[in-house]
Amino acid sequence: MTVDTAPDATGGQATRELDALVIGAGVAGLYQLHQLRQQGVRVRVYDAADDVGGTWYWNRYPGARFDSEAYIYQYLFSQELYEGWSWEHRFPGQPEIERWMRYVTDRLDLRRDIEFGTTITSAHFDEERERWTVRTDRGETIDTQFLITCAGMLSAPLEDVFPGQDTFRGTIVHTSRWPKEGVELAGKRVGVVGIGATGIQVIQTIADEVEHLTVFARTPQYVLPMKNPTYGPEDVAAYKARFPELRDTLPSTFTGFEYDFEVAWADLTPEQRLERLEEIHDNGSLKLWLASFAEMFFDPEVSEQVSEFVRGKMRARLKDQQLIDVLVPTDYGFGTHRVPLEMNYLEVYHRENVELVGVRDNPIERVLPEGLQLADGTVHELDVVILATGFDAGTGALTRIDIRGRGGRSLTEEWGRDIRTTMGLAKHGYPNLLTTAVPLAPSAALCNMTTCLQQQTEWITDLVAHVRERGGSVVEPTREAEDAWVAHHDETAAANLISRTTSWYLGSNVPGKPRRVLSYTGGVGTYRDKCAEAAAGGYAGFEIR
Repeated sequence: MTVDTAPDATGGQATRELDALVIGAGVAGLYQLHQLRQQGVRVRVYDAADDVGGTWYWNRYPGARFDSEAYIYQYLFSQELYEGWSWEHRFPGQPEIERWMRYVTDRLDLRRDIEFGTTITSAHFDEERERWTVRTDRGETIDTQFLITCAGMLSAPLEDVFPGQDTFRGTIVHTSRWPKEGVELAGKRVGVVGIGATGIQVIQTIADEVEHLTVFARTPQYVLPMKNPTYGPEDVAAYKARFPELRDTLPSTFTGFEYDFEVAWADLTPEQRLERLEEIHDNGSLKLWLASFAEMFFDPEVSEQVSEFVRGKMRARLKDQQLIDVLVPTDYGFGTHRVPLEMNYLEVYHRENVELVGVRDNPIERVLPEGLQLADGTVHELDVVILATGFDAGTGALTRIDIRGRGGRSLTEEWGRDIRTTMGLAKHGYPNLLTTAVPLAPSAALCNMTTCLQQQTEWITDLVAHVRERGGSVVEPTREAEDAWVAHHDETAAANLISRTTSWYLGSNVPGKPRRVLSYTGGVGTYRDKCAEAAAGGYAGFEIR
């Protein structure tokens, strides 16, 4: 790529001049790069990692894997690219996923336009020049017209969560910063903090390796058993033959998965409802959550009946009442939190070397040199502490960058007061800032991520082309359009039970974070239609000048 230099906002020389800078070399960033490059746009991707993968580069903890079926967690813009890769499992583990992302990168020859090992530290919009001045931790300054963020919705880990972490004599590690060389666990006293989707994958994977495992559990989770067969040649041929079907249907389902809500609760007898729940539960996927009965998200009575069905499945496996009291949810409905898939996770707690510690009423107070101390003074001595403590979801990846728009306004400060976007694709006051996997779009939580990220990057690509064809310098959503989208988002969210729970879906896991349902809950197909409608109307609600 030929790259010129240009004066930056401070009067100095920019190291590089671009038409578009993309933050992140994960699922969204790779496809965004491919599309913009096909347009002839001068574009470069920056990523803090030393290779591609995004989420699947950082999350290499024991047991990390898909809980979307592999054949739908794929790019659908090229049948040749799709058929050129064969999955070994229905739900592959991190190493296999990382290999797939490298395959995509090399097949599309993307590496030559990716800057690895580089963190974006600031991005300031220069109103006079109508361009972004971007700086990196390596001292580089980039002058770019468009700033496109593909930084992921779960990529800002909550690492420093307890006082005294720096005093611990052993090893302390967050799951999303697991070292490539691994962590020695054999023969160790290991503590896992957190029993969300990540914690569950870690716990079920390492229990038979460590000397003693102590699980610190605060919020119980509804879990569903994962059935994860190995794929042979016939299985691979069968799913590849479905490419046209998947390409045409995934973008229009409610959650971007292959299955959808098709049967109304009221149309079935109690016996038929139970039969359907049993059948879907036996599928060994997220289908019970994403394609059983849509009414469970809106009707408290239906929610309670479906929730009790799942509780019953969990109680039957746990058997011990003390375990049931800590691990089986009773104060929120199934599906209003993220639902994890698991493989013999509940059975782990019956092992002699596993101890369950409930910390809802007796929380972890601090880290000592020898282990974790609870509020009542109890100390659990440990050699390794694994923090499965979650993320600053949706906003954290960008609020950790000094992003400033018109008038020097700070995105970190604005989202610290009120989390607002226009369709999760742009932000009023920040011209030429285009976003994926941020709040107020399905990609913030409630979507098969590749389905939604492909749609968002394609929409952004078309918008960039539209602006360039018109000879425009900037594009920015109007205040009125943003107000209208936020109102629509909130009205949609208020109609379902997700908005009445306390979870990371509402940012409740981050102290001081404004409370709002992060993900658009109107459905992936509906969202796609609304985005397409805006584009067809000449990007109604977006000012181009």
